[in-house]
Amino acid sequence: MNDRPTILVTGGAGYIGSHAVLALQDQGYPVVILDNLVYGHRDLVETVLQVPLVVGDISDRTLLDRLFQDYPIGAVMHFSAYAYVGESVTDPAKYYRNNVMGTLTLLEAMVAAGISRFVFSSTCATYGVPQAIPLTEDHPQAPINPYGHSKLMVEQILRDFEGAYGLKSVIFRYFNAAGADPQGRLGEDHQPETHLIPLVLQTALGQRSAITIFGTDYDTPDGTCLRDYIHVTDLAQAHLLGLEYLLAGGETNTFNLGNGNGFSVRQVIDSARFITNHGIPVVESDRRPGDPPALVGSSAKAHAILGWLPQYANLNLMVTHAWQWHQQRHG
Repeated sequence: MNDRPTILVTGGAGYIGSHAVLALQDQGYPVVILDNLVYGHRDLVETVLQVPLVVGDISDRTLLDRLFQDYPIGAVMHFSAYAYVGESVTDPAKYYRNNVMGTLTLLEAMVAAGISRFVFSSTCATYGVPQAIPLTEDHPQAPINPYGHSKLMVEQILRDFEGAYGLKSVIFRYFNAAGADPQGRLGEDHQPETHLIPLVLQTALGQRSAITIFGTDYDTPDGTCLRDYIHVTDLAQAHLLGLEYLLAGGETNTFNLGNGNGFSVRQVIDSARFITNHGIPVVESDRRPGDPPALVGSSAKAHAILGWLPQYANLNLMVTHAWQWHQQRHG
């Protein structure tokens, strides 16, 4: 008899959400996925995860009410969000409608159904341009794009919902997700793809003619941007620990998730050249507006309270797992 509560994972057919489902399954949690399949992959749910998939939108209150009646949901992990920073600038309405209003609808349905534990996928984009590195959870939050603003708004909603309705949440602000399931079951497959590591690997596979470096004159060791890359399996493990913290009676809390050290754009490209044994052509271009020189987070609080430590912090290992996946999926 499994006494673990059933977990609803919104966006569970997507990159990070699907890895979180794997982590939950490994610990014996029954899982239900809600995904509108705009970016999610039905084939991976059906062949790899093999859990109930409800196709629908977080803004559909009727669907949510029925879902919470049909399944004994004990907690929600929420990954459903639009997350393209550039698109959020050109189409902010899409981001506020989905990321804020959709999440609000989900939270209202949870309260109505008596579900009071929520693990939220937020972002380091709520901090804006860093005033100090590494970023800690008490760093001022001053987003510079609608995507970051939309996540910050939800963080505020969650604090207000705790006070008014007793809904407890863990908020994870994380940095650049990378890598793939070490066993090769899942990986990153975005359309369009904007993340550096898969773009570099697509170049290695000959699917792109070159990789563009935006800015080579930053005040960093090699002149290119530094970013904190975190293995997606480590991210999933953190969400599992956050859930168990809430199930054990933990209070609403916020945690950064990162490796605590940064890798430059050139380091990522060099790692991919080494791992793939392919020449990867580079085009150097001007800086993109709004790109800070360095984004590196401190995960000391997550370690102290949740006991979380990244197991795959090595850049070559992240690229290796991503390369294995990309060859299998796209090679």
